[in-house]
Amino acid sequence: MTTRAAITGIHAHVPDYVLTNAELERMVETNDEWITTRTGIKERRILKGEGMGTSHMAAKAVEGLLEKTNTKPEEVDLLICATTTPDFVFPATANLICDMVGIRNIGSFDIQAACSGFVYALTIGTQFIETGKYQKVIVVGADKMSAIVDYTDRTTCVLFGDGAGAVMLEPNTDGYGVLDSILRSDGVGQHHLFQKAGGSRYPATHETVEKRWHYAYQDGPSVFKFAVKNMADVSAEIMERNNLNGEDVAWLVPHQANKRIIDATANRMGIDADKVMLNIHKYGNTTAATIPLCLYDYQSQLKKGDNLVLAAFGGGFTWGAVYVKWAF
Repeated sequence: MTTRAAITGIHAHVPDYVLTNAELERMVETNDEWITTRTGIKERRILKGEGMGTSHMAAKAVEGLLEKTNTKPEEVDLLICATTTPDFVFPATANLICDMVGIRNIGSFDIQAACSGFVYALTIGTQFIETGKYQKVIVVGADKMSAIVDYTDRTTCVLFGDGAGAVMLEPNTDGYGVLDSILRSDGVGQHHLFQKAGGSRYPATHETVEKRWHYAYQDGPSVFKFAVKNMADVSAEIMERNNLNGEDVAWLVPHQANKRIIDATANRMGIDADKVMLNIHKYGNTTAATIPLCLYDYQSQLKKGDNLVLAAFGGGFTWGAVYVKWAF
């Protein structure tokens, strides 16, 4: 009898403030038609308020998850947070989330794999369930990208938004849950999508601030080229490994970075557009939060036994795919 890690609950949270394309037109030289045509984004959510960080959104997602799954804080065995925008260098954002929701004396840590972070964290959390080590593992994907976006740079400020999503993993012996995963990375992409300063190589100084090195930088054409190929390739690979064709897959759950990348991935997999989860128009690229936000938005359309392929690509470069058979 094989034990799988099944997703038994999903919840998400986005801030109230909506940053529209029309508002961005007043901030930088851009327009709605240009943004929509190239990215598919119409608006994004922004976390406002002094001292508000990624953990505040993530804690709301976890609170909702605990309530929906009728789980008491003391029943949680492990919490993993995927984020590129932690509240602090240390302690981990996962530690802060646990404190906010009343989870005590468990293991909690962060995963940093940029936009692929949730796929990585889900794969790691799965191992603790499959081995029988833990019974309830929470995996969070959350980012406050507005904290590292340069709103004078029209090539990046139109892309990103803030949000958080969380899933509960529990053991399942009926064939449902995470059935396979593939994780990939290649450091050749490190200079195409990164935040130059703020780490140990370039700690904050007057010079790094003046040079705007603390904001996210992206070489759009290079990232697009790598993302289209690798996200599509890894999605096709996980289907081939599990003898799946386009008709077998109920939903593609892609990282919401760019609609053209999503369309290319679906085309490579042989999946019709009506089977692709898409909410980039509402939230933009929320980095590690995009996949759980999709699952949350589409949960009413999911049926027990549905085959899902989760796929992501992020800075580093990192990318990966997870094959999930929906459990509820």
